[in-house]
Amino acid sequence: MLKPILTLAVLVTVAACSSTITRLNMPNVVPTASVRSDVGSVMIRTVTLPTYAATEEISIETAPGVITTDGDLLAADDPVRGVTLALTQGVSEILDSTVGPDPWPFAGLPDVAVDVQVSEMLGSVVTDTFRLAGQYYVGGDGIDYPDRTYSFDFTVPMPTADIPGAVAAQGVAVAQLAEEIARSLGR
Repeated sequence: MLKPILTLAVLVTVAACSSTITRLNMPNVVPTASVRSDVGSVMIRTVTLPTYAATEEISIETAPGVITTDGDLLAADDPVRGVTLALTQGVSEILDSTVGPDPWPFAGLPDVAVDVQVSEMLGSVVTDTFRLAGQYYVGGDGIDYPDRTYSFDFTVPMPTADIPGAVAAQGVAVAQLAEEIARSLGR
Protein backbone atom coordinates (compact mmCIF):
# COMPACT_ATOMS: atom_id res chain seq x y z
CA MET A 1 0.00 0.00 0.00
CA LEU A 2 2.87 2.38 0.76
CA LYS A 3 4.52 1.79 -2.64
CA PRO A 4 1.53 3.08 -4.76
CA ILE A 5 1.25 6.16 -2.50
CA LEU A 6 4.99 6.84 -2.87
CA THR A 7 4.77 6.42 -6.65
CA LEU A 8 1.84 8.85 -6.78
CA ALA A 9 3.74 11.36 -4.63
CA VAL A 10 6.76 11.16 -6.94
CA LEU A 11 4.57 11.67 -10.03
CA VAL A 12 2.84 14.69 -8.46
CA THR A 13 6.21 16.19 -7.50
CA VAL A 14 7.61 15.70 -11.03
CA ALA A 15 4.49 17.22 -12.57
CA ALA A 16 4.70 20.22 -10.25
CA CYS A 17 8.34 20.82 -11.19
CA SER A 18 7.77 20.72 -14.95
CA SER A 19 7.43 24.07 -16.70
CA THR A 20 4.74 25.20 -19.08
CA ILE A 21 5.82 25.64 -22.68
CA THR A 22 4.50 28.77 -24.35
CA ARG A 23 4.27 28.77 -28.13
CA LEU A 24 3.60 31.80 -30.31
CA ASN A 25 1.81 31.49 -33.62
CA MET A 26 2.73 33.79 -36.49
CA PRO A 27 -0.51 35.63 -37.29
CA ASN A 28 -2.10 35.06 -40.67
CA VAL A 29 -2.21 38.48 -42.31
CA VAL A 30 -4.67 38.36 -45.21
CA PRO A 31 -3.41 40.24 -48.28
CA THR A 32 -5.78 42.77 -49.83
CA ALA A 33 -4.25 42.87 -53.33
CA SER A 34 -5.67 41.04 -56.33
CA VAL A 35 -3.49 40.31 -59.37
CA ARG A 36 -4.19 38.67 -62.73
CA SER A 37 -1.53 36.05 -63.32
CA ASP A 38 0.63 35.31 -66.34
CA VAL A 39 0.68 31.62 -65.36
CA GLY A 40 -1.90 28.98 -64.50
CA SER A 41 -0.07 27.32 -61.62
CA VAL A 42 2.66 28.25 -59.14
CA MET A 43 4.65 26.08 -56.73
CA ILE A 44 6.24 27.72 -53.68
CA ARG A 45 9.32 25.66 -52.90
CA THR A 46 10.24 25.02 -49.27
CA VAL A 47 11.59 28.34 -47.95
CA THR A 48 15.22 28.42 -46.79
CA LEU A 49 15.75 30.32 -43.52
CA PRO A 50 18.88 31.33 -41.58
CA THR A 51 19.75 28.90 -38.78
CA TYR A 52 18.58 31.23 -36.01
CA ALA A 53 15.18 31.61 -37.71
CA ALA A 54 14.72 27.92 -38.56
CA THR A 55 14.67 26.65 -34.96
CA GLU A 56 11.63 26.54 -32.70
CA GLU A 57 13.27 28.90 -30.20
CA ILE A 58 12.33 32.41 -31.33
CA SER A 59 15.34 34.69 -31.76
CA ILE A 60 15.55 38.44 -31.31
CA GLU A 61 18.32 41.02 -31.64
CA THR A 62 19.03 42.46 -28.15
CA ALA A 63 22.09 44.57 -29.04
CA PRO A 64 23.63 45.44 -32.41
CA GLY A 65 24.64 42.09 -33.93
CA VAL A 66 23.65 40.05 -30.84
CA ILE A 67 20.93 37.47 -31.50
CA THR A 68 19.46 35.70 -28.46
CA THR A 69 16.52 33.56 -27.38
CA ASP A 70 14.96 33.34 -23.96
CA GLY A 71 14.12 29.65 -24.29
CA ASP A 72 10.66 30.24 -22.83
CA LEU A 73 8.85 31.26 -26.02
CA LEU A 74 8.78 28.78 -28.88
CA ALA A 75 7.32 28.91 -32.38
CA ALA A 76 3.91 27.23 -32.65
CA ASP A 77 4.90 25.54 -35.92
CA ASP A 78 8.15 24.55 -37.56
CA PRO A 79 9.32 27.98 -38.87
CA VAL A 80 10.26 26.67 -42.33
CA ARG A 81 6.89 24.97 -42.74
CA GLY A 82 5.01 27.95 -41.30
CA VAL A 83 6.63 30.52 -43.60
CA THR A 84 6.29 28.25 -46.66
CA LEU A 85 2.59 27.70 -46.03
CA ALA A 86 1.94 31.38 -45.21
CA LEU A 87 3.57 32.42 -48.50
CA THR A 88 1.63 29.75 -50.39
CA GLN A 89 -1.67 30.88 -48.89
CA GLY A 90 -0.88 34.57 -49.42
CA VAL A 91 0.14 34.16 -53.07
CA SER A 92 -2.91 31.95 -53.65
CA GLU A 93 -5.26 34.61 -52.25
CA ILE A 94 -3.73 37.32 -54.46
CA LEU A 95 -3.32 35.49 -57.79
CA ASP A 96 -5.98 33.98 -60.00
CA SER A 97 -3.79 30.84 -60.33
CA THR A 98 -3.54 27.45 -58.71
CA VAL A 99 -0.86 27.80 -56.01
CA GLY A 100 0.60 24.98 -53.92
CA PRO A 101 3.62 24.17 -51.77
CA ASP A 102 6.52 21.85 -52.46
CA PRO A 103 6.01 18.93 -52.86
CA TRP A 104 3.51 19.85 -55.56
CA PRO A 105 0.13 18.48 -54.40
CA PHE A 106 -1.58 18.46 -57.81
CA ALA A 107 -1.32 16.26 -60.90
CA GLY A 108 1.24 17.29 -63.50
CA LEU A 109 3.87 19.98 -63.07
CA PRO A 110 3.34 23.63 -62.13
CA ASP A 111 3.94 26.32 -64.75
CA VAL A 112 6.48 28.08 -62.51
CA ALA A 113 8.30 27.43 -59.26
CA VAL A 114 9.27 30.11 -56.74
CA ASP A 115 12.33 29.43 -54.60
CA VAL A 116 12.69 31.80 -51.60
CA GLN A 117 16.06 32.17 -49.87
CA VAL A 118 15.80 34.30 -46.70
CA SER A 119 19.02 35.95 -45.53
CA GLU A 120 17.49 37.79 -42.55
CA MET A 121 14.28 37.19 -40.60
CA LEU A 122 14.68 38.91 -37.27
CA GLY A 123 13.05 41.32 -34.88
CA SER A 124 15.22 43.87 -33.07
CA VAL A 125 14.61 45.52 -29.70
CA VAL A 126 17.38 47.94 -30.72
CA THR A 127 15.35 49.40 -33.62
CA ASP A 128 11.84 48.15 -32.66
CA THR A 129 11.53 46.72 -36.18
CA PHE A 130 11.33 43.34 -37.85
CA ARG A 131 13.37 42.75 -41.00
CA LEU A 132 12.72 40.14 -43.69
CA ALA A 133 15.31 40.15 -46.49
CA GLY A 134 16.70 37.83 -49.14
CA GLN A 135 16.10 36.76 -52.71
CA TYR A 136 13.55 34.72 -54.59
CA TYR A 137 13.83 33.00 -57.92
CA VAL A 138 11.03 32.37 -60.40
CA GLY A 139 11.48 29.80 -63.13
CA GLY A 140 9.40 27.84 -65.57
CA ASP A 141 10.12 24.47 -67.05
CA GLY A 142 8.48 23.46 -70.29
CA ILE A 143 6.75 26.79 -70.90
CA ASP A 144 7.91 30.05 -72.40
CA TYR A 145 8.54 31.83 -69.10
CA PRO A 146 11.81 33.63 -68.37
CA ASP A 147 13.85 32.73 -65.31
CA ARG A 148 14.09 35.74 -63.00
CA THR A 149 15.84 36.72 -59.78
CA TYR A 150 14.37 39.26 -57.35
CA SER A 151 15.69 40.76 -54.11
CA PHE A 152 13.40 41.72 -51.25
CA ASP A 153 13.93 43.72 -48.06
CA PHE A 154 11.01 44.56 -45.79
CA THR A 155 11.26 46.42 -42.49
CA VAL A 156 8.09 46.37 -40.39
CA PRO A 157 7.54 48.22 -37.09
CA MET A 158 7.05 45.87 -34.13
CA PRO A 159 3.93 46.62 -32.03
CA THR A 160 5.96 45.88 -28.88
CA ALA A 161 9.74 45.65 -28.41
CA ASP A 162 9.79 41.99 -27.48
CA ILE A 163 9.46 38.50 -28.96
CA PRO A 164 5.63 38.60 -29.27
CA GLY A 165 5.99 41.94 -31.09
CA ALA A 166 8.54 40.40 -33.45
CA VAL A 167 6.25 37.45 -34.21
CA ALA A 168 3.34 39.81 -34.96
CA ALA A 169 5.52 41.89 -37.30
CA GLN A 170 6.77 38.72 -38.98
CA GLY A 171 3.23 37.93 -40.14
CA VAL A 172 2.99 41.37 -41.76
CA ALA A 173 6.41 41.01 -43.45
CA VAL A 174 5.57 37.56 -44.85
CA ALA A 175 2.28 38.95 -46.25
CA GLN A 176 4.24 41.78 -47.91
CA LEU A 177 6.59 39.22 -49.49
CA ALA A 178 3.60 37.18 -50.73
CA GLU A 179 2.23 40.30 -52.41
CA GLU A 180 5.59 41.09 -54.04
CA ILE A 181 5.90 37.52 -55.36
CA ALA A 182 2.33 37.63 -56.72
CA ARG A 183 2.97 40.96 -58.46
CA SER A 184 6.13 39.55 -60.09
CA LEU A 185 3.94 36.79 -61.60
CA GLY A 186 1.14 39.11 -62.62
CA ARG A 187 0.27 41.36 -65.50
